[in-house]
Amino acid sequence: MSHPSSANSTNIESLLVENRVFPPSAATVSAARISGMPAYNAMCAHAERDFEGFWADLARANLSWKKPFEQVLDETNPPFYTWFADGELNASFNCLDRHLGTPVENKNAIIFESDDGKVSHITYKALHAKVSQFASALKDMGVQKGDRVVIYMPMTVEGVVAMQACARIGATHSVVFGGFSAKSLQERIKDASAVAVITANYQLRGGKELPLKAIVDEGIALGGCESVKNVIVYQRTPTACNMVAGRDSFMHEVTAKAAPVCEPVFVGAEHPLFVLYTSGSTGTPKGVQHSTAGYLLWAKLTMDWTFDLQPSDVFWCTADIGWITGHTYVAYGPLAAGATQVIFEGIPTYPNAGRFWQMIERHKVSIFYTAPTAIRSLIKAADADAAVHPDRSDLSSLRILGSVGEPINPEAWMWYYKNIGGERCPVVDTFWQTETGGHMITPLPGATALVPGSCTLPLPGIMAAIVDETGHDLPNGAGGLLVIKRPWPSMIRNIWNDPERFKKSYFPEEMGGTIYLAGDGAVRNEDNGYFRITGRIDDVLNVSGHRMGTMEIESALVAHPLVAEAAVVGRPDDLTGEAIVAFVVLKRSRPVGDEGKAIAKELRDWVGKQIGPIAKPKDIRFGDNLPKTRSGKIMRRLLRGVAKGEAITQDTSTLENPAILDQLAENL
Repeated sequence: MSHPSSANSTNIESLLVENRVFPPSAATVSAARISGMPAYNAMCAHAERDFEGFWADLARANLSWKKPFEQVLDETNPPFYTWFADGELNASFNCLDRHLGTPVENKNAIIFESDDGKVSHITYKALHAKVSQFASALKDMGVQKGDRVVIYMPMTVEGVVAMQACARIGATHSVVFGGFSAKSLQERIKDASAVAVITANYQLRGGKELPLKAIVDEGIALGGCESVKNVIVYQRTPTACNMVAGRDSFMHEVTAKAAPVCEPVFVGAEHPLFVLYTSGSTGTPKGVQHSTAGYLLWAKLTMDWTFDLQPSDVFWCTADIGWITGHTYVAYGPLAAGATQVIFEGIPTYPNAGRFWQMIERHKVSIFYTAPTAIRSLIKAADADAAVHPDRSDLSSLRILGSVGEPINPEAWMWYYKNIGGERCPVVDTFWQTETGGHMITPLPGATALVPGSCTLPLPGIMAAIVDETGHDLPNGAGGLLVIKRPWPSMIRNIWNDPERFKKSYFPEEMGGTIYLAGDGAVRNEDNGYFRITGRIDDVLNVSGHRMGTMEIESALVAHPLVAEAAVVGRPDDLTGEAIVAFVVLKRSRPVGDEGKAIAKELRDWVGKQIGPIAKPKDIRFGDNLPKTRSGKIMRRLLRGVAKGEAITQDTSTLENPAILDQLAENL
């Protein structure tokens, strides 16, 4: 496993200095769960002093155990660490049954807003009943503890019900995002040897009906899916879909016949709660395997700590359940914490680009958690049309803002802080990954002074560091590789069916085989030790011996008043080794001809002034948009191919806008 060397090169990753600092208000500090830096430091010191005791106390206080654990952490077989392994519990019990008989049972668990704007509510008591009856239906079909169930669902209450029902009977779910292709679905069904698929006839997005069941049929027909005995179909719309006799059944019909009570199946703490596949840029998808207890503990704790969750909060995470964010901060964390949350089926630009802000006003959302790419696209929309500007909505209910998915550019952070938070709401810029299960490095609302573009400091108990390619610590101010030096409860347990790939991907031998390699470059501020993520390791460019994180250049471009979004990649160059290619979306129409050349020169000069001449992009290409998945993730690996002039042969079915690749392939 090789990584860009930090030795013998000029490192300019830390030259884009951010001096703006926003301390928490006295009112926020006084009311917060973790109140002030002394409280944060005391928790970190506890974890340093008594690592196992720190985690054991939290696990006993925050989870309900059928059989209490005695052993906390087992490190005898690294990197296959286990937590609380002799304890037994059930994730659905911890999310639902635990609240019965308390005031929480009559509290709204979910406020659901559908694509067409219809709103419904479901209490914890009603959600418990719904999950229990569907869990009974799964058992009636022969689904057992340890079986894998693939879930390919729209962003609905039923999607969460399906996940919780699997957890209730000890089945391991694997959710596949509803924008993935038949081939992607087939690969995941086959790798997991799923016994059942839970899907919907259609999903509604942006006023359109999009097929799901037909894609399931197509995926299974590709072969290798003989393990599937049942396909259960949620009838989201009245439109008919193909139903295969003897295999397919409607969710409402099988549920109606099932017993209303389903006792939870208690499982060992290390029992796989779910397998979530991440797409590698090459090779087969990786099935990230998460445990029940450690994962659920961190989902609950980070709800409390990062979002400073209070009983009266209305929490809204905009992520789809097909991604890890939708697992931890929709399906599990909010329910384990007894929160009221908003679940939204649609897209942020339908019927107009003010939808998010209108929903915050409508549902009195107090904690809002979304992705930088959504923020940047809504900045562009607000600049173009005053009618959808956030100042047209009453956002006074907001208390905390969050950012997730990728580092947020400082200028996008400032817009979010000013226009959405009214300069009163802390922005928690959360760094974490599918593999980490929950937040790792993030500000705490009542403790951490905020710096735009910085995820600030690790959570208590998370031993994060920046090292060189041999695992040796680097001084603050020097860019290097982000690692976690000690295990933590919610960490990935394995890659499904591929332990060798697990070790090679995350615990490289050259670092001793015991340190978790995040795959991201990072730098720590020399003064306050704050972390700033500089981009994926494979997104670090080496231009004439100078190492630069692509995130640095993107942030510089987005800071220009003309630029709405930017994505930066490298391409081979005979002279400099690598050349910088920038794909840029302006806040106005796409320029062509001499005008485009003039703006490209202006942007090059701007980057040179912000970072240094070596960071000037060699190519700047303008587009009406960037290639994004339906969840809003920029597909940089496709952009790398475009930058090299390669024909795109990879599957682009998950893209919202595949035609944009042709536009971006045009060079000025």
